[in-house]
Amino acid sequence: MVAGAAAQHFPVTLEHVYGSTTIEAAPKRIVTWGWGNEDAVLALGVVPVGIPFQSYGGGEDGIQPWLEEVLAAAGGEPPTVLPNTGEPPFEQIAALEPDLIIAAFSGITQDQYALLSGIAPTIAYSGDAYSATWQEVTTTVGAALGKPDEAAALIAETGQFLADEVAKYPDVPGTTFAGFNDFDGAIAVYDALDARMKFLTGLGLVLAPSVEELSPHDGKFIFSLSYEVFDTLTSDILLTYYEDQAPLDEFLTRPYVKAMPQIEKGALAALVGTENVAAVSPPSALSLRWGFPQYIDVIAKAASAAKAQ
Repeated sequence: MVAGAAAQHFPVTLEHVYGSTTIEAAPKRIVTWGWGNEDAVLALGVVPVGIPFQSYGGGEDGIQPWLEEVLAAAGGEPPTVLPNTGEPPFEQIAALEPDLIIAAFSGITQDQYALLSGIAPTIAYSGDAYSATWQEVTTTVGAALGKPDEAAALIAETGQFLADEVAKYPDVPGTTFAGFNDFDGAIAVYDALDARMKFLTGLGLVLAPSVEELSPHDGKFIFSLSYEVFDTLTSDILLTYYEDQAPLDEFLTRPYVKAMPQIEKGALAALVGTENVAAVSPPSALSLRWGFPQYIDVIAKAASAAKAQ
């Protein structure tokens, strides 16, 4: 239940990619779908009745560690964890009798949105799928819950937490970075639209000009670069994400990787571990408290190595 939702905040109408949705009264049974929407709901003091199974970083129960901590503290009836399916499990969602479905960070299609809206008022994403920042998701969820002031305060508090953490590392602001991974026989470069890259630029890092120059500008979050031209990805530091150390170690043995100036300097920021990666891919107000200190430490060590030579 949404305790303390002020009556004057309803009805509220929220715009999104598929039109607009009006919420007539404070919702009491919320289902989330996508990534991180439940984080914002829980951070604002509400326990959803249904959340998606998160196979990435969620372990056997599909619940990520920062969510487990909040749910344990909240007590009461835990949310139903919906099946790990490619599309929303409409029957299971309907069985929960929600009065609001939040998919503010998701990639639901228009047909899926229509089916979900037949169950309950549904909030889809704005702009491009999976592109909203954690601040935008928090703001949207706050409005939907009738808690806009609480959402603004949460954003401010989390922003201060991030600023305080970054301030510990004076080499970080102004550092140029390029995010990549080894995928499907090529270098997958994260473009400016990627939520993780947006997050880092919001902290004062600078997306390397080489990313802009190499990008096909096709509206996607990622583009491929052949191994032979990996060295055209110039930057102060390189940033990558790996679930396990072994594949990263193997990647670093390759001659064209060893020859990268950033690698030679030790200016590779590699975040390793599924839960660690999930906490910032993309982040939420909850996951940042859990995972950001390690993330910024990894980045700072690479930035210091880049500036030391």
